[in-house]
Amino acid sequence: MSIRRIAQAASITGVAIFVMAASASAAIITFNTQAVPGTGFGVGGAGGLTLNNSSGVAATLAFQPQPNTTYGVPSNVNFGIFTLECVTCTTQAIGTGTHFDPFTFNMVLTDVTDGATGQFVGTSSGGNVWHNTSEITLNWLPLQLGPGTSGALTGSFGQTTFETTARTRIVAPNSGLDVGQTTVQGNLDSAAIPEPATLSLVGGALLGLGMLCRKRLPPQ
Repeated sequence: MSIRRIAQAASITGVAIFVMAASASAAIITFNTQAVPGTGFGVGGAGGLTLNNSSGVAATLAFQPQPNTTYGVPSNVNFGIFTLECVTCTTQAIGTGTHFDPFTFNMVLTDVTDGATGQFVGTSSGGNVWHNTSEITLNWLPLQLGPGTSGALTGSFGQTTFETTARTRIVAPNSGLDVGQTTVQGNLDSAAIPEPATLSLVGGALLGLGMLCRKRLPPQ
């Protein structure tokens, strides 16, 4: 192959990789954390999506699952929302509060696109709650579902991965962007989609090489 043809090929390849980089995050994944069997509270709770306090004034910790939602890949995602309510709690200084015993929460995730389900298990030692203070934290395991059958209850996640934060601190009843609400946050990604930044670097190098070679070639 002549140098001119190599230069042309490098330029064309560079442009193609730039196009790939632009569309690298174009894939979409649909998932949900609906209340399928196995979702909910355990160990000290009666099951389901609402946990009552163990002692003190009446209070509840409820989970609102994420319905079918489509995200581009990669994305920061929302797996659902915990809402802590204690209507008659006062501030910690006044001293009227409530208490939750240790519990677990099984958050079952369904990857609709790939046809798989998996489960994040949140474990909490419970704690005291006042109007302006919450001691409740959930520690999640595993931290990742997928790719393939890793962490799967059914099916395979293919090249898709779902990650959750290591812990979720439940905000006080008077706190949060929406009062009393804590979002369970995570990440969605796919091993099948190269990082756009990496593709851009490779594409830029090839495109630059092609242009440099073409400038140095004598006219024909």
